[in-house]
Amino acid sequence: MDKQDWIADDLKYVWHPFTQMKQYEGDEKPICIVKGEGIYIEDIEGNRYMDSVSSWWVNSLGHAQPRLAKALYEQACAIEQVIFAGFTHKPAISLAKKLITLVNNRLKHVFYSDNGSTAIEVALKMAYQYWQLKGKASKKKFIAFENAYHGDTLGAVSVGGIDMYHKVYRPLLFDIIREKSPYCYRCPCGKEKEHCRLECLQGVEEILKARHDEIAAVIIEPLIQAAGGMIMYKAEYLTKLRELCDAYQVLLIDDEVAMGFYRTGKLYAYEHAGIVPDIVCSAKALTAGFLPLAVTLCTDELYYAFYDEDKDGLKTFYHGHSFTANPLACAVANENLAILQEMNMEEYLKPKILAFKRGLEKFRDYPHVGDIRQWGMVSAVEIVKDKRTKECFAYEEQIGKKIYSAGLRRGVLLRPMWNCMYFMPPYVITEEEIDSLLRLAYDSMREVLG
Repeated sequence: MDKQDWIADDLKYVWHPFTQMKQYEGDEKPICIVKGEGIYIEDIEGNRYMDSVSSWWVNSLGHAQPRLAKALYEQACAIEQVIFAGFTHKPAISLAKKLITLVNNRLKHVFYSDNGSTAIEVALKMAYQYWQLKGKASKKKFIAFENAYHGDTLGAVSVGGIDMYHKVYRPLLFDIIREKSPYCYRCPCGKEKEHCRLECLQGVEEILKARHDEIAAVIIEPLIQAAGGMIMYKAEYLTKLRELCDAYQVLLIDDEVAMGFYRTGKLYAYEHAGIVPDIVCSAKALTAGFLPLAVTLCTDELYYAFYDEDKDGLKTFYHGHSFTANPLACAVANENLAILQEMNMEEYLKPKILAFKRGLEKFRDYPHVGDIRQWGMVSAVEIVKDKRTKECFAYEEQIGKKIYSAGLRRGVLLRPMWNCMYFMPPYVITEEEIDSLLRLAYDSMREVLG
């Protein structure tokens, strides 16, 4: 089959995610990728693209990493899948032990699932059932935030806060308590960054004070609301939120699906705040993009609320998936963690983080750049119509899509979200490649905006 045949079959049989398929009636077509290496992916015609978004934030060590491929092959030759109820296997045991050791045993137990959404479903159900088992049946509500994204399953959508993705499903969802987003550039309290005293947390504090008896947990993306437009906030916000949850006996669920495994420069983003959540969800970079796998970590306090002879069957956590703790995925994750430790990843990333910080300065004076923000290996440029008023370009103007197309013509995969152009590349990117990436992104932006 040639390129035209592959694409014709794609458009005939495949429905792509987050995609209006009618857009492919014209000249635009999906790009058929055949291989990858390092930070590059290559299409069926031999064109290479710099993968600045880690293929939806999952690829951390570069494409086709040979040690991960070898670990996958060796595990496939041994056992590819086994039921995880009543059975176990070495890769799952080893991975759980490594994860708990990496968090210094402050979280104690690992529950496996398949992806970020399912990790969140586990956390929500775990938190809800915990309070039922503790005799506090009124604690059924969750506090979540505007601009939040926790996945696409219905529980995860319920605690999400992006209307573009979620509003059509609203009748299917459970009710939550939604609070303002800690969006520093567009502060909900009208403050400037240098004068911030975490006033945006006051609403959460008032709700907890008045309604803690009915609240099971607060769920939050640590430091960065990724799908909301790489919205970033201070670590002190998390520190104070932990204090409030402790004061009012409410669980803190930390959604590290996107930011776990060194995206912010540390293993988990919550470490910047000097806290430990009650529940931590992670996926994506756990296997460096090789296979779907997710974990939900919890404390002893939660685990032992379910631990009993359970003669009436009410204390068992009735949750699981066919591919729970898949041996192939666990084997790859084990090797991934070994590589991260051998590379001393926190130190390895420091010069690259500085390279992004330096390179982003070229965007600062551009008339349509409203904000530049960075946490570790995640950085973002918010594009505005009017720099003084922070007015956004209208959705209909499709600024992000136009920059995406301009980037592809230059050999770089950018994929902005609305008016936010962001960078979250594989960690193996070099400082020279960072400079090249930012130059190509800048040129793509100028092509669209003039």
